[in-house]
Amino acid sequence: MHGTRRAFLGTALGVAAAAGLGAHPASATESGRSRRIPPSGIGMHLYTMRTPLARDFRGTLERLAEIGYATVGVSGRHGNSAADIRRMLDETRLKAVLEHVAYDTVKGAGLPKALEDIHTLGGKWIVVPSLPGSLHNPAGYREAAREFNRAGLAARESGLKLLYHNHGTDHQVVDGVSLYDILLAETDPELVGFELDLYWAANGGASAPGELFVRHPRRFPALHVKDMAPNGDFADVGSGVLDFPAMFDTARRGGVKQWLVEHDSPADPFASALASYTYLSRLRY
Repeated sequence: MHGTRRAFLGTALGVAAAAGLGAHPASATESGRSRRIPPSGIGMHLYTMRTPLARDFRGTLERLAEIGYATVGVSGRHGNSAADIRRMLDETRLKAVLEHVAYDTVKGAGLPKALEDIHTLGGKWIVVPSLPGSLHNPAGYREAAREFNRAGLAARESGLKLLYHNHGTDHQVVDGVSLYDILLAETDPELVGFELDLYWAANGGASAPGELFVRHPRRFPALHVKDMAPNGDFADVGSGVLDFPAMFDTARRGGVKQWLVEHDSPADPFASALASYTYLSRLRY
């Protein structure tokens, strides 16, 4: 994925501008804006914290809770079982809302166990984080849409919902067709939703997230809130060029319930977590 990311960096700012994703307002509490993210909706996608989690899983969760985070998205267990992680979450008063599960697991015999584990974690969404490169063409995405509908039915019967998490390549136009639009059009809204990564949506050239929320209401229950530095690299939320108030203006119509912070390569994960939480907790849109 790092290679894919670098391939986009040269055009990131132009894409962001074209998608209507301009600079941040001068203040996260700019006058005239009254809506805020509910405290229960601000979470951390744990991929951000993978280095400290590998050393001290419980201690990392405890520090996130102390910062103020209410929820987490699980991405990598670092040798712990689902039951182990649930115990640590309960001890630190955090709640897991989802787990990332590989596409091959979701479409294969491992799906029932994956659903069982998400129940154990206390989550409500099973999320496919990416598609194999061999499927990155219109026929492949139509195949994936069929698999998502099938797995989404199994998830619903289990009391959960299947989501898909995007990367930049999902927004490519191949043979005149947007790959992401194939998934939106050919999956059943009752069975399949989306965890929209805001950085990759901007970087990949998608429509502004606010427009996606309007065109596809209630399909985006979770977001990856990830900022873009002026050079197109990753940034702490609130320190980059993405206009989050504009993105969130129609979030309710999009069905957004969780704003999960993510930074793919933070220099200091805890400093990044604190800066990002501070911005989102003060944000008015």
